[in-house]
Amino acid sequence: MPASSTAAPPNHRAGALFPPNLNAVINAQRDGSRRAPAPPNRDVIAKTKAKIFQDPRHYQIAVLSLLLAFGVALRAFDIAPVQIAATIAAALFAQFLGAVMTASRFDPRSALITALSLSLLLRADAIAPLVIAALIGVGSKYMLRFDHKHVFNPANAGIVALLLLSEGLLPDAAWTTPGQWGTALWFAMLLAGAGMFVTYRAARIDVPLIFLGVLAALTFLRAIWLGDPLAIPLLRLQNGALILFAFFMISDPKTTPDGTGARAIFAASAAVIAYILTYHFYIADGLFYALAIVCIMRPVLERLDPAPRYQWGDPVRTPSFLPFAAQSPKGSPPLPAE
Repeated sequence: MPASSTAAPPNHRAGALFPPNLNAVINAQRDGSRRAPAPPNRDVIAKTKAKIFQDPRHYQIAVLSLLLAFGVALRAFDIAPVQIAATIAAALFAQFLGAVMTASRFDPRSALITALSLSLLLRADAIAPLVIAALIGVGSKYMLRFDHKHVFNPANAGIVALLLLSEGLLPDAAWTTPGQWGTALWFAMLLAGAGMFVTYRAARIDVPLIFLGVLAALTFLRAIWLGDPLAIPLLRLQNGALILFAFFMISDPKTTPDGTGARAIFAASAAVIAYILTYHFYIADGLFYALAIVCIMRPVLERLDPAPRYQWGDPVRTPSFLPFAAQSPKGSPPLPAE
């Protein structure tokens, strides 16, 4: 027999019964029961975690939902479940309609935040006023825009619109709820703690701190000037509606300036205007009107202090003037814009 007929194939050991590739298949099948299953795609898991944990809207939705459920369960909030459901449905419908009209992606998260905020801060005897507020609030994102950004905070726009309508076309149709929150210090601190976490994740923790700091200073100075006990301004600052407004409404990343200096002016101006409206013009809902006014001023502030536009999921960047300021390392890229 010729020598070539007995020679082993290339890369084939002389003692092996089969070529190397076949030996590998047989060994893999033989040892399969002893081997751990292949891990899932790590890139998919990382992207999923980024979408969930990187977007501060998820934290805000969780906090607002828990707060609303807590209030309804204890019957502390004068709002019916059917009113909450109608408000959410109206907000989602307005968001869907706006997405269709602008050929953009439908994202329910912002509309859900608007509906939850309205359910917490606005009251009405009927369902219709809350539905109108949701439609106006979410619709304002698409109808009232400047430089590719919506001008007003959606929930605040809905509240202000209903308050104005209640003074004219729809008398006493809706009102706000500062009294339902009480002045318990523990509740204010708990709400503020949750709000600080959410605003830190949204890179806007400076806004509520400056707003509350300026408003507290003005309120205490007024009490000192009038000779009132300091317990009076302290109780006013412990109101849950004020804390909710500061940490979950005025700090909205999409309706606050992107520049650090402009945000400081924005928050301080809102506090000054709210103080003047509340204590000099005796407008009980001065907070909401103040935010609407400074939102109109925001484009001017942004021109004076230009900065990169915020996108949901941007890395947290704490302003340098805060004592715990730190620059987060660059991680996942920002999530797509709404």
